[in-house]
Amino acid sequence: MVTTPPVLYLSHGAPPLADDARWPAELARWSASFDTPKSLLIVSAHWEDAPVTVGPSRRRVPLTHDFWGFPQKYSAVTYDAPLAPELACEVSALLGASGIEVHRDETRGLDHGAYVPLVEMYPDADVPVLQMSMPTLDPHELTKLGRALAPLRDQGTLIVGSGFTTHNLRWFDPRLGADAAPPSASREFDHWAAETVEAGDVDSLERMLEVAPAGHEAHPRTEHWAPLYIAMGAAEASGATERRTAIDGFWFGLSKRSWQFS
Repeated sequence: MVTTPPVLYLSHGAPPLADDARWPAELARWSASFDTPKSLLIVSAHWEDAPVTVGPSRRRVPLTHDFWGFPQKYSAVTYDAPLAPELACEVSALLGASGIEVHRDETRGLDHGAYVPLVEMYPDADVPVLQMSMPTLDPHELTKLGRALAPLRDQGTLIVGSGFTTHNLRWFDPRLGADAAPPSASREFDHWAAETVEAGDVDSLERMLEVAPAGHEAHPRTEHWAPLYIAMGAAEASGATERRTAIDGFWFGLSKRSWQFS
């Protein structure tokens, strides 16, 4: 029997997330709180490509280690999840029916916005995974894209938007440690985001830069906020009525708040 998974928006962290004292366990508990999905579609802040592009579905390829400045051990991480060729076809069909062109890239492996959280949530790498690009950062267009993907839930696919609830790397100071007090701008935006997402106020979320306190500071560029629109669109169109924070708190000054829609 196929169960209907929730839709997630998660803050994904950098490769050193694996060494954090709490966050990996929070991610593991979260994934254990609902049934293992049939497959997983993930949209990461780190893949912008137009038109919509999906990753490999014919052969496994190495991970995309799209980071620098970290010790070599983080580049040695592997995550050999099964491919999801059926899901790739389903995504193409659903988006095609909405007039959205879909390309395939059989060479691009999962980037760190995808595999870093999945290593903690599904460490056995036993769930087929497909990554999809964001073709734009336009909030309204991404919400529409999420709505087009909504039927995947009923087929047992877990839809995940992977970003970061606040993402200003000027706040990131390793000398202060992961548990340092966050900047006031990060706290203010996090509070607004929590209230606005849980109220289901899609209009305000789409106008984040206009209405959110410290919006431009929290997101000097919006690629880490943008996956939320796909998640919210998919959740709304598939009838999800519960919106709850699954993980909160801060990591090196950045809000790691993550939501579940079901």
